[in-house]
Amino acid sequence: MAGKPAVAEIHGAIDCLRRLTDAFGRRRQQLAQSVGLTEHQWSVLEEISTEHFMPSMFAKSRESTAAAVSKVIRQLVDKGLVSVSLSKSDGRQRNYVLTPRGKKTMAALRANREVAIDRVWSGLAAEEVQRFVEFGNQLTTRLDEYAHRSAKQ
Repeated sequence: MAGKPAVAEIHGAIDCLRRLTDAFGRRRQQLAQSVGLTEHQWSVLEEISTEHFMPSMFAKSRESTAAAVSKVIRQLVDKGLVSVSLSKSDGRQRNYVLTPRGKKTMAALRANREVAIDRVWSGLAAEEVQRFVEFGNQLTTRLDEYAHRSAKQ
C-alpha cells in the first residue's frame, strides 16, 4: 500500500484540480458563446429540452433564485429559442418548449461538445480514464462527507 502523500503533493493536487476546474469552466463558456448564449442560458435551455422543466425546481437544484431563472427564460424567449404557454390542465402552470431555433441551437451545442470531448478525451488510454473516474468519485465522496460533518458542527 502506498504511503500518505506529502503536504506539497496534496497542495499540488489541489492546484491541479483548480486548474482543471478553471479550464473546464472556460471551455463551457466558449461552447455557450459559440451559439450566442451564456453558460446559465445554456443550462436552462438544456433543462427545458428535457420536457420536464420546472423553473422553481431548477432554481433550487442550481442554488439560484426563481427570479434569476425567470430572467434567463425571458432572455431565451427574446432570442426566439423558447416558447411559453399556459398549461391546458392547470392555468397556473406554464409549459416551456424549445422553438425550432432552440432545437437547432441545442443540436449545435451538443455537436460542438461531442467534437471537444472526442478531441480531448479520445487520445487517453481507457485505463487512465477509468482511474480518473475512480479517483474523482472517491475524492467527491470524501469532500461531500467532510462538508456534511462540518455543516453539523
